[in-house]
Amino acid sequence: MKKEDKSLLVKELTENIAEYNHFYVVDAGDMDSGKTSDLRRLCFNKEVKMMMVKNTLFTKALKESEGDYDELFDTLKGSTAVFFCNTGNVPAKLIKEFSKANKKPVLKSAYVEESVYLGAESLEALVGIKSKDELIGDIVALLQSPAKNVISALQSGGSTIHGVLQTLAEKE
Repeated sequence: MKKEDKSLLVKELTENIAEYNHFYVVDAGDMDSGKTSDLRRLCFNKEVKMMMVKNTLFTKALKESEGDYDELFDTLKGSTAVFFCNTGNVPAKLIKEFSKANKKPVLKSAYVEESVYLGAESLEALVGIKSKDELIGDIVALLQSPAKNVISALQSGGSTIHGVLQTLAEKE
């Protein structure tokens, strides 16, 4: 690979790191072309950008980017693919779903919500992270719950008061 090509690739990786809030470093090596194609198609459908990278070039891109990525450097060994996305848990769910039928991809590390996750054992924690939309939905549900309780109490209380008044009226 020519030096100009390498510098262009480092620049593209640096732009992707800046553009996307989250990225996952995975081992996607030793997959045949059919499975790799299926993985790329699944990534495209879930709005995840998948790139096969050279470890040295990705390391350079991380060093040129703003942020503290020092913990990730040790995981950049062997065949590496990077999943870029704007929703923190989507690649984790994708890896988990695809790994059920295949042995790969395997999570090496991830940078999600300004935190670093290392190793395949952190995949379950990453799947459990809620997206921004899910958190907003939870907050809206929590805010609606007390209002619904008050309205329900007022409606049931109104019929109770009406029943008591009607009983008193019938006695007289």
